[in-house]
Amino acid sequence: MASEGDHSTKVEHGPNGEKRTLGRILIGPARDVKDPETFHQLSLVAFLAWVGLGSDGLSSSCYGPEEAFLALGPHQYMAVFLAMLMALTVFIISASYSQTIDEFPTGGGGYLVATKLLGRYPGVISGSALVIDYVLTISISIASGADAIFSFMPATWLVYKFWVCILVVIVLIGMNLRGVKESVLSLLPIFIAFVITHVWLISYALIERAPVIPAAMHSAMRDTGASIHSIGFFALAVIFLRAYSLGGGTYTGIEAVSNGLPILREPRTVTGKRTMLYMSVSLAFVAGGILFSYMLFNVGPHAGQTLNAVLFEKMASHWTLFGLPLGQPIVTFTLLTEGALLFVAAQTGFVDGPRVLATMASDRWLPRRFSNLSARLVTQDGVLAMGLAAGVILIGTHASVDLLVVLYAINVFVTFTLSQLGMTVHWWQARHVEPKWIRKLAINGIGCTFTALILVLTVTLKFDQGGWVTVAMTGGMVAICMIVHAHYEYVRKAIEQLEADVLPEIFAADEKAPADRDPAAPTAVLLVNGFNGLGLATLTTIQRLFGQHFRNVVFVGVGEVDSALMKGPEEVRLLEQQVADDMVEYCRFAADLGFHPELRTGIGPDVVFELHRLCLEVAHEFPQSVFFAGKLIFTDELDGFVSRFLHNHTALEVQNWLQVHGFSMVILPVRVGRAPTRTAPGKAAPADDEPSVALPR
Repeated sequence: MASEGDHSTKVEHGPNGEKRTLGRILIGPARDVKDPETFHQLSLVAFLAWVGLGSDGLSSSCYGPEEAFLALGPHQYMAVFLAMLMALTVFIISASYSQTIDEFPTGGGGYLVATKLLGRYPGVISGSALVIDYVLTISISIASGADAIFSFMPATWLVYKFWVCILVVIVLIGMNLRGVKESVLSLLPIFIAFVITHVWLISYALIERAPVIPAAMHSAMRDTGASIHSIGFFALAVIFLRAYSLGGGTYTGIEAVSNGLPILREPRTVTGKRTMLYMSVSLAFVAGGILFSYMLFNVGPHAGQTLNAVLFEKMASHWTLFGLPLGQPIVTFTLLTEGALLFVAAQTGFVDGPRVLATMASDRWLPRRFSNLSARLVTQDGVLAMGLAAGVILIGTHASVDLLVVLYAINVFVTFTLSQLGMTVHWWQARHVEPKWIRKLAINGIGCTFTALILVLTVTLKFDQGGWVTVAMTGGMVAICMIVHAHYEYVRKAIEQLEADVLPEIFAADEKAPADRDPAAPTAVLLVNGFNGLGLATLTTIQRLFGQHFRNVVFVGVGEVDSALMKGPEEVRLLEQQVADDMVEYCRFAADLGFHPELRTGIGPDVVFELHRLCLEVAHEFPQSVFFAGKLIFTDELDGFVSRFLHNHTALEVQNWLQVHGFSMVILPVRVGRAPTRTAPGKAAPADDEPSVALPR
């Protein structure tokens, strides 16, 4: 029997233990979490992090400055001040998040910062807003990129634009399922081409018009004064602030570095702050430079062209080299890099969106599966969720940038504001122990003020235009998080109640001498997930149902390496030790019950695969093995789709696999319901809102 199982395993798995499947061939071979070099290979240096996390911000220079400039209307002379304020805002928000990186060196995204510093409810609002923002980032980036690319193609090809958007989503999903670093490296040429062409052209614009810049500044001051006298300071301030807020999309993506710290190269704080410096300088220069150049070259709207296209044509279309026209190909190539970079910008949503989902799942706000890692050590369900959600939005809006831009750039400022508010509160509370608290509080306080102002203005201006949809989506996600969290809390209390019921029963039993080891004797192999009430209840149930039939009991436990543990080899080592400690506790109780106890442990991202391996080892060593596992069965409205989606079904998967290989496995149900099903003599029945448990008889 065992040899047949061993043979089938060799057929099913490759030389490294991974399954030979089409998906594995396309996505890549499995990675070993026990190899310390794996963490080094997966991590990003500052430059690659700038590519993977900074593309969202840089791509916003393709539409953010344009929206702001057009919103000025006839008062375009104020573009001078708007460009300076835009660059200043970038540096202020970046400086604020640099402090967040120092304070949260293992990862300080908006969700984690708000949760730690303001409380779990502001945290879940911040996290939900950030997830929706990343979905919209993917959607609008792909739709804008398609618009830019198809603007160079025949009009008859426009019917294919929507399907190209869907295809790009599918391609990005596939790339990110292979791994973050692989996807970043594949998009690197596009990012470099964008940076080189735009820095070159903007620098040329500023140098070529340098002689007239002083006059332009003086003229802007004079025209501003004249406008104040003609329409009033308040009216001019409203126009200016409206333009400032409509250009708020320029600042999206700045938080990505602090949220993506776990994937950065050690030392993470140094790498993160260097990445933030690259991002802030490049974004401030490109976005502010483009906006200022609009004014210097007197750029105006032109049908069928973006303002960037008009600007670059005015600057470079007349360039020649040895009599050959060089300008137009340069302009065309530059605009193509803009369209391509917008596709790359969607990568930020695929890098950080699943990470936020995983962190919230670890805190039980979202289904636990979002924190699970694939064999490639990627949060596979998170990548799929972000891609599918973006696809649904693209289908719902038919990839219309005009519709998507209304939904965009609201939620990111919710996260910005809550994160900066949390840091501000933190520095105030730490004023007695932090010598530089005034400077740090001022930086985060100013950052909070700026982001809160943009948030209020953006919601006010965009709410009636369709911004309410974004608010509704965020509110819906918050509601889902509350429902999921309530369910997991209910289950946690049920397992705690199990432990409270079972431990007195074990302690009250007569202590017996442990049996001698006999591999040929009947052996109960108990699959457990940590030391908890469910495992203890299953152990006592085996003794109650089978008496002294089993001489040996082998506890098999696997520590799941999820996204929360993929920070370094030390975290993996601690998990391995924790699993071993839990199994030792089980062995101690089993010995008191008269069994000969042993333990087998493993760790990995795929719990089921590790259990297959360990079960085969035990079955070879103990031929008379019967496998057992406990399973929570919900007897009320929690059963059905909700429980199936929120809980994995490891026991059933392992049972099916063992039965195929000729082994027996018994799943012992532990029923959980709100109404009491069984209470111990003399014990009060649980309240209706508390879980009750019933062990199998």
